[in-house]
Amino acid sequence: MKTSIKKLPESQAEILFEIPAEEFKDFIEKTISNLAKDLEIEGFRKGQAPKEIVIKKIGQEKILASAVQLAVRKNYLQTISQLADEIEVISQPGIKILSEPSFDKGLIFKAQFSVMPKINLPDYKKIASENKKKEVSIKEKEVEDALSWLQKSRAKFIFKNQPAEKRDFVEIEFSSPQIEGNLKRHDSFILGQGSFIKGFEENLDKMSAGQEKEFSLIFPKNHFRKDLAGKKVHFKVKMKSVQTVIFPEINDQFAKNLGRFENLTALKKSIKEGLKTEKEKHESQRIRQKILEKIAQKTKLEIPEILITAEKKRMADSFKKLVSEKLKISFEDYLTKIKKTEKQLLDTFSSESERKIKYSLVLRKISKIEKIGVSEEEIKTEINKILKNYPEIKKAEKELDLEKLKSYYKEVIRNEKTLKFLENLSKK
Repeated sequence: MKTSIKKLPESQAEILFEIPAEEFKDFIEKTISNLAKDLEIEGFRKGQAPKEIVIKKIGQEKILASAVQLAVRKNYLQTISQLADEIEVISQPGIKILSEPSFDKGLIFKAQFSVMPKINLPDYKKIASENKKKEVSIKEKEVEDALSWLQKSRAKFIFKNQPAEKRDFVEIEFSSPQIEGNLKRHDSFILGQGSFIKGFEENLDKMSAGQEKEFSLIFPKNHFRKDLAGKKVHFKVKMKSVQTVIFPEINDQFAKNLGRFENLTALKKSIKEGLKTEKEKHESQRIRQKILEKIAQKTKLEIPEILITAEKKRMADSFKKLVSEKLKISFEDYLTKIKKTEKQLLDTFSSESERKIKYSLVLRKISKIEKIGVSEEEIKTEINKILKNYPEIKKAEKELDLEKLKSYYKEVIRNEKTLKFLENLSKK
């Protein structure tokens, strides 16, 4: 067999296959043998009829069609395997037969497919080393704010019959003809600490449970709702309930009541360490993203359309699920609501899908250069975390596509290792 490979634009490649008559004859013979196994012809034992009779019974056209399929599949897979170090196929091939199949002639066909693009990386080590990680520190106010949050989360609420005062917890029902068509809305908050426009909460002061009140307010000229900015808006409010809020005192006993702390000092130390860990995590994510963005900006590659299409579909499927779970409406109803077709919505994912694919390809290339691998044990550990959510392991293994899961986690772990490698190169 003779082959010749040609690189095409847009990360496509084509291989021309020329199979000599003698080689193609072997595929014909094998095809006849395979088809004859289950063939029943009167006067002969099953599978024992002479070749000439088998050919006549089955028909030359069917035999040649099967022989072509066999020859194409075997030669294509064999050639792609041999070229694995040179090209990486990422799509099913488009096969085109260029010669008329015959019992006494060879076979010529070509296969066209998408391949991983050539990636010209910049000096990624230099780019990573030029980015400096910020020093993480925790201010005393941050610790105090965290303590205040803990204090509020453990507050006691007691219903009261007296009028509302600042620092009381109130539940209200309110509406406005200028907002959402006078739709009644509910809210609850500590009076004086809500997020309403200036003057709203002042009007709630001294209101008792069950009392109703109407008032108007001028919205700020710079309000984010342009349709309300600078306008007089009328409100109707009903006080549903008023509760006194009793906050526990922040002291050693407060710390002990939280569980494992000896005193307030130990609690503050734990809070500080937790805040620092969280900040370090955010800084790690920030520096990784910054480094990856800069490397990607200076990377030259042609992203195959097939990868962009696949990513757009993945994003669309994820978005459909989000619409169903969060908005509780069908995707078709959502499209009607936003007045867009599915194609128009998919097009809005284009730039984001290209960015994600480019980042993925950059990380993949760096991991290859740096020989960053993923062990079977690492993959197994991650999959076991998923399987723990299933009461029956065997049932889970049937429901889940474990091979896809392995492939997914291999990429996730490899990307994480590669990002950590780049992060470690950054200046501190």
